[in-house]
Amino acid sequence: MTSARRAPAGQLDAEAIRKDFPILDRTIHDDTRLVYLDNAATSQKPRQVLDALSGYYERSNANVHRGVHVLAEEATALYEGARDKVAEFVNAPSRDEVVFTKNASESLNLVANMLGWAEEPYRVERDSEIVITEMEHHSNIVPWQLLAERTGAKLKWFGLTDDGRLDLSRIDEIITEKTKVVSFVQVSNILGTANPVEPIVRRAQDVGALVVVDASQAAPHMPLDVQALQADFVAFTGHKMCGPTGIGVLWGRKGLLDDLPPFLGGGEMIETVSMHSSTYAPAPHKFEAGTPPIAQAVGLGAAVDYLSAIGMDAIAAHEHAITEYAVRRLAEVPDLRIIGPTTAEERGATISFTLGDIHPHDVGQVLDEQGIAVRVGHHCARPVCLRYGIPATTRASFYLYSSMADVDALVDGLEHVRNFFG
Repeated sequence: MTSARRAPAGQLDAEAIRKDFPILDRTIHDDTRLVYLDNAATSQKPRQVLDALSGYYERSNANVHRGVHVLAEEATALYEGARDKVAEFVNAPSRDEVVFTKNASESLNLVANMLGWAEEPYRVERDSEIVITEMEHHSNIVPWQLLAERTGAKLKWFGLTDDGRLDLSRIDEIITEKTKVVSFVQVSNILGTANPVEPIVRRAQDVGALVVVDASQAAPHMPLDVQALQADFVAFTGHKMCGPTGIGVLWGRKGLLDDLPPFLGGGEMIETVSMHSSTYAPAPHKFEAGTPPIAQAVGLGAAVDYLSAIGMDAIAAHEHAITEYAVRRLAEVPDLRIIGPTTAEERGATISFTLGDIHPHDVGQVLDEQGIAVRVGHHCARPVCLRYGIPATTRASFYLYSSMADVDALVDGLEHVRNFFG
């Protein structure tokens, strides 16, 4: 499979890859070619994932774990097989460290709630400090705000530099002996910034704080090695990495998952139940109450197979080349201002920008008329927009099936936007 999808110079053959994605064949607005540049919001799904989903429903649909009939056993094997695939994909030491959730937001909420109910030394309480950053997605802000409100803990954060990077100049003042947890994004969903993980993790470890990494914009685009990150928890979501919606992942260190309390109660997460008390199943099932997202996990397993066959290193190199070209081409557009790093180094394949005084919603609407799908708004990262004094941005985000031609279409489309608004 991979050989048919690599260009001779070692780059991915985006046009060959596009053939795996049925939706990219469609045209819109009177036979206009679809240029899909909204991958930071959700990726498209290859035929291999669609086939895995339909195959599960057509041949093996049943609830998992407790059934002894053939369909239940097949469904269980597919579901737990997906866990094995994800564990290998992120280089987890144990498959039991992979918890399935419905998305990264639920994964982050799970951690925040666990730490609010935990016993010492993990419990977040009145004298504790929680550290996040100003570039977080709302899913990595609101759960910690709720935890701080509930416990009386103090919420602190790293600010941003003018060029869209984390300001770590006061790291020793922000992460202190009172810090219980540091939670930050690996790659920003609005700025595209790839953050320096190592110094943050090192400082957190020095003071005994737990580290949570939101890898939602990293896992689809580059190799993700949870052991190399040295974090305690890593969250990401399936629908941004060629998988279906409704499936997310929380990876956590096994010792922590064993020690921390569950977030949701119900079937499957228990060991014994009486009218007076309950005991819980070992991790990861302790955190997977009720019927899990079975078909979605099967689809995620197929997505992991697909990405692994192409190679995450190759995907990262391809996207870097696309991003480098996009940054250069966008610099040619008059009145366009990139919000975030203005080079392709230390950034992901997401570029947000403003275009003069044209509102991003108007930019997006005119681009859509030309078949170009981008995202507009604050991208669930409103503090970033406030930091840079803008109401919103237009965001173009690339993936393994993106091409230089897509970038050219975007630049031509922006020229049309400028002409349209005079």
